[in-house]
Amino acid sequence: MNIPHIPVLLNEVKAAFQGIDEGVIVDCTLGYGGHGEALLEQNPNIKLIGCDQDAEALRFSQKRLERFGERVQFEHDNFSNVIAKYRHLPLRGILADIGVSSLQLDKKERGFAFDSDVLDMRMNPEQELSAYDVINRYDQDALEFILREYGEIHEHKKLAQLICDARAKAPIKSAKELSKIAEKVGGKKKIHPSTLLFQAIRIEVNNELGVLSTLLESIKNADLEHCIVGIISFHSLEDRIVKQTFKLWSQNCICPPDVMRCMCGNNHAIGKLLSKKPIEASAAELKKNPRSRSAKLRIFEIRRA
Repeated sequence: MNIPHIPVLLNEVKAAFQGIDEGVIVDCTLGYGGHGEALLEQNPNIKLIGCDQDAEALRFSQKRLERFGERVQFEHDNFSNVIAKYRHLPLRGILADIGVSSLQLDKKERGFAFDSDVLDMRMNPEQELSAYDVINRYDQDALEFILREYGEIHEHKKLAQLICDARAKAPIKSAKELSKIAEKVGGKKKIHPSTLLFQAIRIEVNNELGVLSTLLESIKNADLEHCIVGIISFHSLEDRIVKQTFKLWSQNCICPPDVMRCMCGNNHAIGKLLSKKPIEASAAELKKNPRSRSAKLRIFEIRRA
């Protein structure tokens, strides 16, 4: 079988979930099954729930993992829903790789690539909102907000104006056209001018920050007793959400900083951080897979008394 995607931080993910000898691991973003396959091989007594909103990826993984038989269950859904659905099971591990797969990036018809002839960027091709809608139908104020908040683009006003000027003449139909507009503004050194623009639009199209926050909230609300949670993010906005959430989960006292004496009961921690700093790709992995350069893995252990 030709594998179209190299899973990032594979050895680090295996190390994080090593020793789980019973129960269920949820791969919230199964993709092309790289992480899931490794966890099934390493942990022979666990079962895996593999979730993905991309039907094409799910079909591929069903074939790739069919040798594991009933040990694998597949779920075609957004990962923000999967924990609430299976919270009644003995969940011992939760993994989420919050990023666009190599196949999605490389397939020009998906509209993620700078030189694509379409403007799409939907991780779930069945949803209605696409990058075409955002670029051609959002007003200038909304575009400025997205570019500023999701792309952290300094020249967000200028770029939004250029997009509006271009679409006033004719709809912007391709990622290639959009990329050429971004090149007029430029960007940070060593980063393609379109990188942050495409990041911002992709986040809006797929509600990436919202679904990540929902996933984390659902994990906390699942009232799990013992579970390893590993989240891989690819840009600072996602990593900040994970970092802040894990920090909050590890705090016993959640009183405001100006309170003289603890009033909350000092018993709110649900576990502990297993990685104080994000785990990043090794030099060997970076050489093999340059797309892993932005990946950051944070690990938390839920362990309620």
